[in-house]
Amino acid sequence: MKLSRLILFAFFLVSCNDNYTPKPRAFFKIDLPNKHNVEIDIACPFVFEMPTYSVLERKQHECFYNLNFPKQNGILHITYLPLNNNLLEHTEESRRLAFNHDVMADAIIEQVYINEENKVYGMLYDYDGVTATSTQFYLTDSINHFFRGALYFNTQISDSLLPVNNFLKHDIKHIIESFRWIN
Repeated sequence: MKLSRLILFAFFLVSCNDNYTPKPRAFFKIDLPNKHNVEIDIACPFVFEMPTYSVLERKQHECFYNLNFPKQNGILHITYLPLNNNLLEHTEESRRLAFNHDVMADAIIEQVYINEENKVYGMLYDYDGVTATSTQFYLTDSINHFFRGALYFNTQISDSLLPVNNFLKHDIKHIIESFRWIN
């Protein structure tokens, strides 16, 4: 009996080890959907292709929408305004709203968009760093129409959102490239 206790005690002494190695910090697994798009069908003077995993929700004003990305916890706020010789006012307001985030952003990259065939011209503001918005843009025909979008996430912004952020930025670029005015 004493021998078995001694062996059991020795076993416990040998099994204790001070060489603990912590596991590296892990991030949650993100399952991103396959990219499929459908053209929107709404009573506004524009059309574009939206992802099938998003939901278009009309707001109180005519041609104001939210494009919700429920699984990605993001939302694209969409605003349409007719122009009344006030293009400069709208573009400057969009620029001001875009640069409100320059305090937190590491960089704001402005990309000009020109589609002569469909008479769609605009600016894309792409943010690097931890900001409330990751992408904003405006589109216009310079005479009659003005369209603005801003992507926000419904969660605290962190580096772990980077894959989702990049995924949705591609969707925003597709919206811009598929955008057309209806006259």
